[in-house]
Amino acid sequence: MQINVNTDRTIDKHQGLDEHVQSVVEGAIGRFEDQVHRVEVHLSNENSQKQLDGGNRCMMEAHVTGYAPVVVNEHAVNLHQAITQAGSKLKRALDSALGRLADKAKREPMPIGDVDGDLVPEQDKNLTAGM
Repeated sequence: MQINVNTDRTIDKHQGLDEHVQSVVEGAIGRFEDQVHRVEVHLSNENSQKQLDGGNRCMMEAHVTGYAPVVVNEHAVNLHQAITQAGSKLKRALDSALGRLADKAKREPMPIGDVDGDLVPEQDKNLTAGM
């Protein structure tokens, strides 16, 4: 699984930040590494002033094989909180999205017919016929 970290001009990107993002993402969604081939992480400070509350934003976008990207956003007082909380949100979102896919694959439509499983053509074509 490839993890790309992107920052805007208000965030100082450094090795420690990249490592923190990598560990949070791998810890949160590591069990989905067979389905998720890339995670884009976008970090920004929307207020451009580090001391304002809630201005740090983390957006994570997981690219899932055979499925639309799963995107989560989180705002927090500091950047590390935003990253950690976004990782938790991404885990829940992937649980939900991939769970629905697995559930859909397991379900098969029940054929209409009698107890022996023989289909009755009239019932198959028009369920209200004869009523």
